[in-house]
Amino acid sequence: MDRPGFMASLLAGGIAGVSVDLILFPLDTIKTRLQSPQGFNKAGGFRGIYAGVPSAAVGSFPNAAAFFITYEYVKWFLHTDSSSCLTPMKHMLAASAGEVVACLIRVPSEVVKQRAQVSTSTRTFQIFSNILYEEGIQGLYRGYKSTVLREIPFSLVQFPLWESLKALWSWRQDHVVDSWQSAVCGAFAGGFAAAVTTPLDVAKTRIMLAKAGSSTANGNVLSALHGVWQSQGLAGLFAGVFPRMAAISLGGFIFLGAYDHTHRLLLEVGRKSP
Repeated sequence: MDRPGFMASLLAGGIAGVSVDLILFPLDTIKTRLQSPQGFNKAGGFRGIYAGVPSAAVGSFPNAAAFFITYEYVKWFLHTDSSSCLTPMKHMLAASAGEVVACLIRVPSEVVKQRAQVSTSTRTFQIFSNILYEEGIQGLYRGYKSTVLREIPFSLVQFPLWESLKALWSWRQDHVVDSWQSAVCGAFAGGFAAAVTTPLDVAKTRIMLAKAGSSTANGNVLSALHGVWQSQGLAGLFAGVFPRMAAISLGGFIFLGAYDHTHRLLLEVGRKSP
């Protein structure tokens, strides 16, 4: 991937990430509180729905930028003909690699953010300091495995579906999709992926919010899922599915639409520059 393409992916991904995380933060807070062990009302209800937003603001740009740089690079590295039957596999591998890299930045931000979302009386920086003091760096990476195990299946569904919908729409209208059309494809792909991966998101939330030293805090996804199933059944496994679908559908529209538009704009500016 050439330098203009690298810079375009970095900036477009970062801008898209900040946009979607800040705009849809209240929906994310509601989803987290619905999934928390103490229940929605005890976790804060509708109060202080911007609790934890500093953590999201700090982590959004580098997290999204890391994902898209990796995603575009792996797609470029595994270049195949657009009509090849291996194209969906290429998108799956690129998305999976992107998530593994992005989670190195996303997980610490997510741990702090989610604890702030269910503890509105505690400041974000204080939560960050407490985690470092009580658990060290590994406390910030609690839930890394569960986050990756959530994000990879999510991306395996979302990105090949997004790329396939764009390709189908382009074929039907006989020209490349516009940015708004890419955004619509992103909304559909994101909403569908959000629905089917909600149990993994519930497990990730429980692990991140668990008390240090508890069995759930060890990060065993199957154990966390089993605990939710035993205590709350199917409804517990799909807790927060509707705000999650709403947030990620809107997020897919904004995130992938903004990425596509900004990426094209930056590439065009790069070609015009001497």
